[in-house]
Amino acid sequence: MADYKAPLRDMRFVLNEVFEVSKLWAELPGLAEVVDEETAAAILEEAGKVTAGVLAPLNRTGDEEGCSWKDGAVKTPAGFPEAYKTYAEGGWVGVGGDAAYGGMGMPKVIAAQVEEMVNSANLSFGLYPMLTAGACLSLNAHASEELKDKYLPNMYAGVWAGSMCLTEPHSGSDLGIIRTKAEPQADGSYKVSGTKIFITGGEHDLTENIIHLVLAKLPDAPAGPKGISLFLVPKFMVNADGSLGEQNAVSCGSIEHKMGIKASATCVMNFDGATGWIVDAPNKGLAAMFTMMNYERLGVGIQGLSLGERSYQNAVEYARDRIQGRAPTGPVAKDKLADPIIVHPDVRRMLLTMKALNEGGRAFSSYVAMQLDTAKYSEDPATRKRAEELVALLTPVAKAFLTDMALEATVHGQQIFGGHGFVREWGQEQLIRDCRITQIYEGTNGIQALDLVARKVIGSGGVFYKHFADEIRAFTDSADASLAEFVEPLKAAIENLEQMTADLLARSKVNPSEVGAASVEYLQVFGYTAYAYMWALMARTALAKLDQDEFYVSKLGTARFYFARVLPRIHSLTAAVKAGSESLYLLDAAQF
Repeated sequence: MADYKAPLRDMRFVLNEVFEVSKLWAELPGLAEVVDEETAAAILEEAGKVTAGVLAPLNRTGDEEGCSWKDGAVKTPAGFPEAYKTYAEGGWVGVGGDAAYGGMGMPKVIAAQVEEMVNSANLSFGLYPMLTAGACLSLNAHASEELKDKYLPNMYAGVWAGSMCLTEPHSGSDLGIIRTKAEPQADGSYKVSGTKIFITGGEHDLTENIIHLVLAKLPDAPAGPKGISLFLVPKFMVNADGSLGEQNAVSCGSIEHKMGIKASATCVMNFDGATGWIVDAPNKGLAAMFTMMNYERLGVGIQGLSLGERSYQNAVEYARDRIQGRAPTGPVAKDKLADPIIVHPDVRRMLLTMKALNEGGRAFSSYVAMQLDTAKYSEDPATRKRAEELVALLTPVAKAFLTDMALEATVHGQQIFGGHGFVREWGQEQLIRDCRITQIYEGTNGIQALDLVARKVIGSGGVFYKHFADEIRAFTDSADASLAEFVEPLKAAIENLEQMTADLLARSKVNPSEVGAASVEYLQVFGYTAYAYMWALMARTALAKLDQDEFYVSKLGTARFYFARVLPRIHSLTAAVKAGSESLYLLDAAQF
């Protein structure tokens, strides 16, 4: 496997040249004082060193060893506790955290690049700080000042970790039917009882304490999702002076034996009358949890992008070195018995597909992160509202489309390696195994698609969608004639999506099954169209700088490949959406 190298040049291109993020930061009071282009560059440079030098070397060994469980205790693979200590001491757990509680206070668009580097280097490792950062985000937005003062500094410092406890054995995405209970106590605390499954980082040996955020129901809670409350339940009780006290009634019953991310502890957690404190108000737990969901779901999309990037780096190095056969036009490496496989059209097709999907995904995830920053920091109500609605619309696309494209990218990488891609020594098969979970957790991609269509498009009456479509139209209407090769197919793509959206809105009023029948393909068309917008923006920048650097020549060539060979996928997907739901119901359950 090739040594991981953080794609800093491409990150700088996206942030500084395509989106000019420093202009956005200057307009947002909460960011103008803490970050500029120079500061961001230094942070990303250092993150690249830490991820490549400390985390990446543990990726394969962590996968081989995995986590182990004994008598309720979880041991992470060799090297993980030391690496986590180094990572935490560098301040990386709190890179996007509130500076008032010890975080770096960086915008999400910077934190997103750091997340990509961490997860490319070692996804299993990256899950631990990701869950901590998400728990901190929810606490910072919804917890009392007392809870924030007591828990956030040590969590941002990486001394304590966080976990998110939602899923139960009988309740996956349907959280309204959870059974975990919380009984109020005279001192204002609660006794939390229940079992949670698939809890990432629920137990481990990386930190001295773990702070669990647990969804539960009060005795008098209304039925369904409206009756869910959120509770902070520490592994160890925290004394008034901040020292750790006795262990809470929280235990890890077992860990899962998984297809991938084996160095990440996925736990069954038992709460047996554990002491906890409510976060926000009674029956407001789902809203509190969803504060971090947009960040976490974008984060999972970035996990997929990360693995696609690692797959590409491995595959392109292998394709340049591996000799096999001759180029269709005749020998290229005339001094060798065969040519490097990068000369072959099919290998180039796979490499370019990976490159186009990865770089398009990096631009798109950065774009969504910018909307999160705008929604959080803007002082203009209209600007903030538009950004919030764009985030709502684009989050399911970011989660599902990035991870779907990532699996394609990791499989392409394996295919380029041929037989070597199927054996463990080269690392490609691990990328596929690790990638597969990204399409499942934080809401399966099918649920993300249903959320996009039913809630965000139809549920808003098309208003959320209109923000994005109008922005693309404004770009195409003002584009220079030199961009015609990108603008014309982008115009056609957005018109196609517009028509599909209108048709779906109309059909859903007649037959509710139309929404679920069309949602996955609709999201895919949306994703390819969104990437086309990103590639048109990147092409515009590259065209103006072709004489400066080969980087821009490569970028423009990849843009042309995307429009020629990837974007046309929308046509077959559109046909599937237009086919409607009838064919899905031609068989009775017994006929399957």
